[in-house]
Amino acid sequence: MSRKTHHVVPNSDGGWDFKKGGGSISIKHFDKKQDAVDYGRGVSKNQKSEFIVHKKNGTIQNPDSHGGDPNPPRDKR
Repeated sequence: MSRKTHHVVPNSDGGWDFKKGGGSISIKHFDKKQDAVDYGRGVSKNQKSEFIVHKKNGTIQNPDSHGGDPNPPRDKR
């Protein structure tokens, strides 16, 4: 089973984009990273997906699972 993911990524023209995992088109664009994270976390919780926030250089800053984690911690199984 493939996991559903959502990402907050830097936009090359400035600002931050919220995208569905594997998608090339932005679902929504934000000027501020925190606004993108707040919006994305809500969508991810609603859709029970993995939520992955990226740094300005594109590396992963902090992933967060909202139900789609294929390897949940032992106390969550």
